[in-house]
Amino acid sequence: MKIALGSDHGGFDYKKELISFLNENGYETVDIGTFEEGVPASWSVYGVKTAQAVASGEADFGIVICRSGIGVSIAANKVKGTYCGLVYNDTIAEKCMQHDGCNMIAFGADYVSIEDAKRQTLLYLNAKFEGGRHLARLNQLKDYENSKK
Repeated sequence: MKIALGSDHGGFDYKKELISFLNENGYETVDIGTFEEGVPASWSVYGVKTAQAVASGEADFGIVICRSGIGVSIAANKVKGTYCGLVYNDTIAEKCMQHDGCNMIAFGADYVSIEDAKRQTLLYLNAKFEGGRHLARLNQLKDYENSKK
């Protein structure tokens, strides 16, 4: 399983730690950027680039990080075929997959500890999409995406 990770400058340290953590746990990772610590970088750029890696199939799932998690999740959700949920506790980490079929998650580095982010990443990746009524809702979004001009 390949995970793409992207961040702005506010999520840079978390991104590096999560990449190491995922690699240690047997996951393949793709670092989408930013690549320079301490240099201002736009959450919109790295949210979109990471989502494009997921939408294109370069990666199976994506993780994006900024200070609040909100900006990168908004950016990721602008890319057709990506569904990014903002994770802030263990239950939500699992529900992002189980109920919402998210192929991406976002963290706010100012609001979730790195240890919580590591644990919640594994909870998300190990959860299974439940389908059923949840699939019907996800398909409604896909239909909407496909009808947009």
